[in-house]
Amino acid sequence: MMPLVLCFWLSDCTWDKDREEEEHKQSYSRTTRHNTVTMQQLSSRLGLSLKGLVETCRHNQAEDNAIKMDIKDLRIPCSHTESAVEEPGNTQHSAPGRKVKRPLRKTKLKGKSFNSHPIKDGKVEAEQPRGAGLLYYFGGTNGAEIVSHYCESRGWKRIYNKQREDFKLKWCETKSAANYGNFREGQQLMFQIPNNKVLTTKIGLLSSLREYERVCSKVNHGQRHRRLNMEEFIPTTFRLDEKKEREAFFSQQQGVSNNESHMWICKPTGLNQGRGIFLLKSQEDVAALKMKLQRMDGCQGNGREHHRQSQAHIVQRYIQKPLLLKGKKFDVRSYLLIACTAPYMVFFGHGYVRLTCDPYDPSSNNLSAHLTNQYMQKKNPLYSQMKEDTVWSMESFNAYVNHSFQITRGLPRDWVLGPFTRRMQQIMTQCFFAVKSKLINRLGFFDLIGCDFMIDEDFKVWLLEMNCNPALHTNCEVLKDVIPSTVGETLDLTLEIFNKSRLRQEIFPLASLKEFVLLYNGVSPPDASVRYRKSNTNTKLLLKHPPKAAKTGRRRCKSAMERSTGVESLEVSANSEGSIM
Repeated sequence: MMPLVLCFWLSDCTWDKDREEEEHKQSYSRTTRHNTVTMQQLSSRLGLSLKGLVETCRHNQAEDNAIKMDIKDLRIPCSHTESAVEEPGNTQHSAPGRKVKRPLRKTKLKGKSFNSHPIKDGKVEAEQPRGAGLLYYFGGTNGAEIVSHYCESRGWKRIYNKQREDFKLKWCETKSAANYGNFREGQQLMFQIPNNKVLTTKIGLLSSLREYERVCSKVNHGQRHRRLNMEEFIPTTFRLDEKKEREAFFSQQQGVSNNESHMWICKPTGLNQGRGIFLLKSQEDVAALKMKLQRMDGCQGNGREHHRQSQAHIVQRYIQKPLLLKGKKFDVRSYLLIACTAPYMVFFGHGYVRLTCDPYDPSSNNLSAHLTNQYMQKKNPLYSQMKEDTVWSMESFNAYVNHSFQITRGLPRDWVLGPFTRRMQQIMTQCFFAVKSKLINRLGFFDLIGCDFMIDEDFKVWLLEMNCNPALHTNCEVLKDVIPSTVGETLDLTLEIFNKSRLRQEIFPLASLKEFVLLYNGVSPPDASVRYRKSNTNTKLLLKHPPKAAKTGRRRCKSAMERSTGVESLEVSANSEGSIM
């Protein structure tokens, strides 16, 4: 009887062991397939091939400790190496002299942007670039290829540890205290001014312009300084995080019928790409927003609101009758370059025109019909077929306006590259003056800011917003022409001014100045009226009463610019320092 029982017991143990091994194999296979699909989905979201995503993992350092990850933890089956990489202390011995590799543990991806050290033969290598040669660090993915190509074409070497302090240039998508903690003024370059939020968030810009307007109203600038009133270029705006302004907005809406009601657009202060934006089309929408805000105030007052405070919002009058291009809504992306903050050197750069995929319909509930940015337009199922039509060059925009509106609307020829461009420059200069005393100014800080403008059917120019870390993607032909040259000249100007400033050399002429236009400089004599003009070889500084400037043009808009009044040749009326107003 005992042998029979023992036999059944041994058989049962053997069956359990076989079942356990089979379940382990199936579980391992499911985990492998799951992680592979996860990597494929992530690579698709980032617009990279699976191989490209692995390369991105290899060549970036984690933005913060929460995103630290090791590439060997990502289970990507290859033709020959599907099992885990052997490493010291990570083996199990099932028999003398035989090593069994432990299966890889599953790693959760946190966020889209993650960085790591270079990898060779499946093992993480220590960073090699040290000693002689200039080093740069890039954190994130926006513009990584363009900036890396610029630096490496000049012999710079990339580092992947953001804690290192021996860099010449650090370019990060997001700002953190760690990025600026060990910054050495006059020795290093740092992309993004630490407190640029006074310019690049909705509430920050609104507050700065209001404060600047209050101060300027008490100061007599004389006849040479033409300051714009805010209502001339900023649509009527209310802050919903301020009780008095919130009440003023809702009291303004009382008694207004839907027929008389104007559309409003509600935006979170610190988000981009259209996130968090919604429209108020009727009095019912306004009432619903009011109830929601009152409910939130009540929860916070009663202590029932435990989660993080929601993003502060503004509500802004919607421009319901915009100028249309072939029936489609559009806005214009231009650039404000602060190439140096000590002394201030500020430039204007042309960008491109962004259009919607669908014809404009103010009654549409689809946000992609109202917001023109590429992030929103990519949600259109036909975007891949229409993407080349959603971005125009400034030259094409100028030609279209000449053909369609010059005669019918009585516009001067090349209105886009003449009056419209000068208006954008005037607005951007005033915005800079509004924050000039607020920005942290240390030699080595620089910033490239994306400025979005809209034109209404009466050809009035409105500033919609200013954005830090503007999109540097090149997914269509126009962007392939505009973005790399913009980033290249940004770095050229920044480096030239930085080196001349730290060596105490004369900043002008600027050999790197090609397509950007100087708006403000902090080095001109206070009593000089100066004009900066391009020549074929360099940039010349002409003092008082210069001869008539020759017509020149931007490379991308040359033919049109030669017919215009000369956007590149702009007179600078100096106040306490050289500036264009």
